[in-house]
Amino acid sequence: MRYQLFLGCTIPARQSNYEQSARKVSEALGIELSDPQFGCCGFPIEPVDETKALAMAAVNLKKAAEDDAPVVTLCSACGEMLVKAEKLLGDEETAKKVNAVLAKSVGTTYEGEKPEVLHFARMLHQVYGLDRIREKVKRPLGVKVATHPGCHYVRPKGLFEGFDDPEYPRSLDELVEATGAESVDYVGKTDCCGGSLLAVDERVSKAMTRKKLERLKGKVDALVLICPFCGIMYDKYQRLLEEEAGTRYGVPVLYYPQLLGLALGLDPGDLGFDVNSVPVKELLEKVMR
Repeated sequence: MRYQLFLGCTIPARQSNYEQSARKVSEALGIELSDPQFGCCGFPIEPVDETKALAMAAVNLKKAAEDDAPVVTLCSACGEMLVKAEKLLGDEETAKKVNAVLAKSVGTTYEGEKPEVLHFARMLHQVYGLDRIREKVKRPLGVKVATHPGCHYVRPKGLFEGFDDPEYPRSLDELVEATGAESVDYVGKTDCCGGSLLAVDERVSKAMTRKKLERLKGKVDALVLICPFCGIMYDKYQRLLEEEAGTRYGVPVLYYPQLLGLALGLDPGDLGFDVNSVPVKELLEKVMR
């Protein structure tokens, strides 16, 4: 199995633990990742200029189409943007506007390239398969985990070919359970992390993040997620939120490849835990004993 890895902007800059663990897990599972020179997916500027955002996505789609291998994304927003661009660029008028931008800025045109684009978690669940993951597990985890699927992983429904339920997604829970961990259901599981509002209204954004941490405090060993924006809100912002609220949440935040890497028997030192902001010492002690 070979995939072109689309890293996006946020992961290399702020969430290298996600990339590191995904690469180590892929190696352990026999999944080859190549590294084309992709650019920004366009998602950050979509609310300001959709045509230019689609043009940025189109450049990446053209680049991906140079290789026969499908594209795998770690960022849910990148995955959604690229899949959405493939659909929207099928409209003649939209493609015409985008090509005008491309011709002027980079001297090229979008010609209908549609490489397959999958989120890393979807690839593991749908293509690699839960049974094969279970067969590879060397260290069943036996910890209680809450999942946070995020907003862009399986939404909007029309983009993802019936994969999972956009209102009650289960694929991330099933991936967690394949590691031997228990996926704990809870109120507000599909709520937004607040990251999308951070630059608009920080107070509301942090309140959304705080709400989930308050619900999970003392009830789970970790919160597992698959989006770098969500990782920033729940992991990087957790200490700030604790200081503001005068409390301690103490909820370790892991990317799914970090959790899976532990179950596969990989060395925790190879999974980027040194980048995690919330201490994971207690979790690792439970897993490794």
